Amino acid sequence: MLAEHFAHPSERDVAALLSLYGIAWMYEPVEFPLAVDESGQVTRAFRPDFYLPDLHAFVEVTVLEQRLVTRKNRKVREFRERYPGVAIEVLYRRQIVALLERHGLAVHTAGESSAA
Repeated sequence: MLAEHFAHPSERDVAALLSLYGIAWMYEPVEFPLAVDESGQVTRAFRPDFYLPDLHAFVEVTVLEQRLVTRKNRKVREFRERYPGVAIEVLYRRQIVALLERHGLAVHTAGESSAA
């Protein structure tokens, strides 16, 4: 069930955890428009990292430095306002690391600092 390519090592970690718990997942299957211009073209969008079809929920992973986490949290807040009926949960580095350590799995999230 693991995809060949993830944008960040932390996403591979989360995929491994989801699989370990027997949770079905899809990687970045849907992009949600957040803003469109006058001609209807999408100018800003949000693509949550995982969709959990059995739970009808999305998961966004972040292990970014605080200034970038703030920007990502703003985007998630905007997503929730625009799509109030769609469940989304944000997983932060400390939560991912704690779960990995609990199961004796390698941690690949350290030092990650990619943009949101």
